[in-house]
Amino acid sequence: MKIEHEFTFEAAHRLQLLPEAHKCHNLHGHNYKVVVVVDGPLEPMIGWVQDYAVIEGAFDAVIKSQVDHKYLNDVLDCHTTAENLAIWIYNRLKIALPWLSEIRVHETPPTCVIYRGEFGDKCG
Repeated sequence: MKIEHEFTFEAAHRLQLLPEAHKCHNLHGHNYKVVVVVDGPLEPMIGWVQDYAVIEGAFDAVIKSQVDHKYLNDVLDCHTTAENLAIWIYNRLKIALPWLSEIRVHETPPTCVIYRGEFGDKCG
């Protein structure tokens, strides 16, 4: 069984490794949408995989408090791409949500990065 919970936050960043002529080299912000996906067996007594309140509590405590209305270049110890942000979120949430299977990061409505932790990637 798979469940999902969506979250939003606003943050600014700049992609300093890009050429100065690239628009993302400049300071800019996004209204991020993050989807947290948890896989696991259906708990037969209660009838759910995970309490959504547990997912929300973990996200708010571990992630949102560190990134909402922040400058991501001061938070992440890596290039602040959506890909690295997904890795950073996954690595922190995995501790609180052992059945975490996927993080999706939307910087803009038509774009999405999906990270499943397969590669053991590191970011800050």
